[in-house]
Amino acid sequence: MEKQSILKDQTIVGSPVVHLVCLTLLMFAFWLSLSGELGAKLVSYGFVTSVVVAWICYPLLLLPNADGSRKYFVLGISPLALCGYVIWLLKEVVKANIEVVRATVRPEVRIDPKVVRFIFRADNPVAIVVLANSITLTPGTVTINVTPEGIYEVHALTKGSAAGLLNGSMQRRVADLFGEKLDFMVLKGE
Repeated sequence: MEKQSILKDQTIVGSPVVHLVCLTLLMFAFWLSLSGELGAKLVSYGFVTSVVVAWICYPLLLLPNADGSRKYFVLGISPLALCGYVIWLLKEVVKANIEVVRATVRPEVRIDPKVVRFIFRADNPVAIVVLANSITLTPGTVTINVTPEGIYEVHALTKGSAAGLLNGSMQRRVADLFGEKLDFMVLKGE
């Protein structure tokens, strides 16, 4: 795809110009953190390099949805919303750690492994990946498979971790993070 058409591509969600500016600023901040030099000449070289790298890399950071009708910028989420999600996820990881430790140390808390299945559909492919990885990051759960139809198969170590997956709170948070409408359903037998 030629560069001129990327700026006019109507299938890209959001503004390509805003995406390019944000990517340039992110690259420039990264360059500054690695460089440690603040001389005018080197800073200007770093900025020009950041612009060129952002221009070259931008098409690589566009992911199409399942039917190819829209393209999403990988970094196209609010940094503030991302910080809120990460804080919530860290809290959930700590709670899950405590539950797994209790299940392994205390005999009254039973380890009851099972595979739970639910459907979570999102148009943004990054939302699908973030949900699968968030589940796997949470102790006591591992995402086994995600089908193209949006069916998630997750191994849960305890009843509590299975119930936490099936209540839809993580799915709701991911949908909110990416501005998606929540499309979540527990499959029968769970």
